[in-house]
Amino acid sequence: MVSRQEVSAWRPHVPGVVEVFHAHFTEYAYPMHVHDAWTLLIVDDGAVRYDLDRHEHGTPHDTVTLLPPHVPHNGSPATPHGFRKRVIYLDATQLDESFIGPAVDGPDLADPVLRTRVGQLHSALRHPGDEFEAASRLALIGERLRGHLRPRLPGERPPPDHGVAHTLRELLDARLVPGIALDEAARLVHAHPAHLVRAFSAAFGIAPHQYLMSRRVDRARRLLLGGDPPSEVATATGFYDQSHLTRHFKRLVGVTPGRYARVGSRTA
Repeated sequence: MVSRQEVSAWRPHVPGVVEVFHAHFTEYAYPMHVHDAWTLLIVDDGAVRYDLDRHEHGTPHDTVTLLPPHVPHNGSPATPHGFRKRVIYLDATQLDESFIGPAVDGPDLADPVLRTRVGQLHSALRHPGDEFEAASRLALIGERLRGHLRPRLPGERPPPDHGVAHTLRELLDARLVPGIALDEAARLVHAHPAHLVRAFSAAFGIAPHQYLMSRRVDRARRLLLGGDPPSEVATATGFYDQSHLTRHFKRLVGVTPGRYARVGSRTA
């Protein structure tokens, strides 16, 4: 077999995310090393075997692996065709050092919901302009990781809502075009980001980032029917660029902005 290495890496503008790293290796083996960030790892194909704190572990494709900072580990393919992985490195704002011990004891998490959410986060991190969505997904992932590492006591309940969902909706409406970062919204509403996302979704049946994008698309529809070109509409409605507008517009409306505008002009 010919040795293969495919790597991509970038740093998104999402608080808490130090780096995103995607790789496909067939033969390469990592020597013992450490990171100063948390390593949140999923394997899409093949498997990885690794040593952490002198104990051997493996990462099949249906698990999520969380490696703590400052603890040496290595990694090598556990199948003949290697492995394909996606990694997000998280800083201490997501998990503080008190979670290192539990993570060493149980780094591999068999949690299908968490696995799905990490995959969704990777998808959001690939697209500039979707930082609010990425931050929302990261907040729920962090909450679930903390639940695995430090389970709640029996009978413990989350704090009451206190109307934070309606307050967040007002903030999103007021900041429709410039947008607002999730951590800033959480500070203004005096709620933890994960609680804010859960409360909004429970109250309105839609996630905050979905609400924001649907409001922006609605405004874009009006402008397109008024004759504004898609490039100007993207800027006027808070999208990162025309491509960002097109992706969300087509997902919600079923056609591209350009086609929507042409159809609208023929029926006017």
